[in-house]
Amino acid sequence: MVGKLLVITVLMFGFGYALVPIYKAICTALGINVLALSDQVVSGRAVDSGKINTQIDTSRTITVEFDANARGVWKFKPAVSSVEVHPGELTTVMYEFTNIQDRTMVAQAIPSYAPMQAMAHFNKVQCFCFNEYTMKAGETKQWPVVFVIDSKLPKDVNTITLSYTFFEVGGKVPMAPLAAHEGRKALPS
Repeated sequence: MVGKLLVITVLMFGFGYALVPIYKAICTALGINVLALSDQVVSGRAVDSGKINTQIDTSRTITVEFDANARGVWKFKPAVSSVEVHPGELTTVMYEFTNIQDRTMVAQAIPSYAPMQAMAHFNKVQCFCFNEYTMKAGETKQWPVVFVIDSKLPKDVNTITLSYTFFEVGGKVPMAPLAAHEGRKALPS
């Protein structure tokens, strides 16, 4: 009985040890290991081994337009209104956010794409839309969006619009008093 338990223990340890290489092999074979892309490619060039990224389709140029909408009293905008990229090319665009309110707030951005068929081919490696952010009164922050457009994007799509709507996440920090919003004095309770 002890021998069987020892064999099972060794097999379980071996399986657990082999999971990481198996996972990497499966993701590489299926082409779904997007997070490893940021380690391998910077500005369209291979970083660590000096190899050229053959994934970039230099025969096509896609215009990516950036739009920013804010639901609330703050400033939110991209650093550039558009960029031209090749499918497979790693691209970074910065967005700037300023909390012009006199209170701390928590907010998050939600992306949308036009045309809708581009969404499946627009791969974000890093994006501020993945998180909620706490912003102090008057604070300004800049956040990157790092993306790659899949070369399988339909040939008739030459322009993609990435639009973010930045909104306050309710219940995270206290709201400002009603009187401050409406310009009236608060009534005594």
